[in-house]
Amino acid sequence: MNNAVEILLVEDNPDDAGLTIRTLNKNNLANHLLHLEDGQEALDFLFNENNKMPKLILLDLKMPKVDGIDVLRRIKADVNKRTIPVVVLTSSKEERDIVEAYKLGVNAYIVKPVDFDQFVKAITQVGLFWLVVNQPPAEQ
Repeated sequence: MNNAVEILLVEDNPDDAGLTIRTLNKNNLANHLLHLEDGQEALDFLFNENNKMPKLILLDLKMPKVDGIDVLRRIKADVNKRTIPVVVLTSSKEERDIVEAYKLGVNAYIVKPVDFDQFVKAITQVGLFWLVVNQPPAEQ
């Protein structure tokens, strides 16, 4: 796998992944994007010492193998990874998911808009903020 990843997209729905990637590409924010389809693939990538850590993780919650909450728990528990911004991008409006994600240290929790234009707008704003406006710590 490519070790020069800026955005790690962890999304099992191919339609949502495709739309997210197209939106980021349109805004020139997906030059170094890696799409993984489940939580186990994300953990394998993130905990492989040969891979450089991404600047941003877009994380779905409801996924096969390992769900997003467990992925978030592992990321935020690791001293070398906890500063990586994680934006939950999910269809879950369940209060327990929102509360648990924030307790674990998620940086933002976004419920995927059903409306196409709103979805594109949300992804664009997330990408611009976390990759252009935000100033991450130097160790990333």
